[in-house]
Amino acid sequence: MQQRVDELDARVGRIDRIVSNQSLMQMAQRIDAQQEELRTLNGRLEELQNENARLQKQQRDLYADLDKRLNTASSAAPAVAAAGATAVAAAPDEQTLYARGLEQLRSRDYAAAVQSFRTLAATYPNGQMADNTQYWLGETYYVTSEFDQAAAAFQRVLTGWPNSRKVPDAMLKLGYTQIEQNKVAQARGTLQQLATKYPESDAAKLANERLAKLPK
Repeated sequence: MQQRVDELDARVGRIDRIVSNQSLMQMAQRIDAQQEELRTLNGRLEELQNENARLQKQQRDLYADLDKRLNTASSAAPAVAAAGATAVAAAPDEQTLYARGLEQLRSRDYAAAVQSFRTLAATYPNGQMADNTQYWLGETYYVTSEFDQAAAAFQRVLTGWPNSRKVPDAMLKLGYTQIEQNKVAQARGTLQQLATKYPESDAAKLANERLAKLPK
């Protein structure tokens, strides 16, 4: 009997060791799996952080470019006389509406800017500021990521006022917009056309820089 008890004890001991080893193995496998999942999550987190940094830089560059263009537009636009403020408020003329739209865009009141430029385009379709109006309407749509509307507005500048001084800028921003629409081939064509047609313009220099960054 004692011998059988000893044998049973030895057998139970072996079973305990087997169970213990299996448990340790399973635990080690779970730890390995969790570590692998953690590495994957860390990698994804790093990708998201890099993407967020890229988007933030893109947004800063976008606002900086917009402010630069707004400053240029404001300095080039005729001033509105303060003495006529009451009359202007009662019956806004083309220049007043245009200046209002630029100021709303500068203050990032985009909904109001869109309304001002749309009203201006409808009221003065052949006005002195009509080409500029369409261009800034496109800029407003672009900065709010409404790329279909932005592309349409920039295209109207090209077709409606082919001799306008805003054409190079409109072509540049149309190319940028097409990139955002994932129309890379069209964007390349637009930017190459700009660089060929207006090689000495600032817009052409920016077009060449963007072309160099496009995927082959």
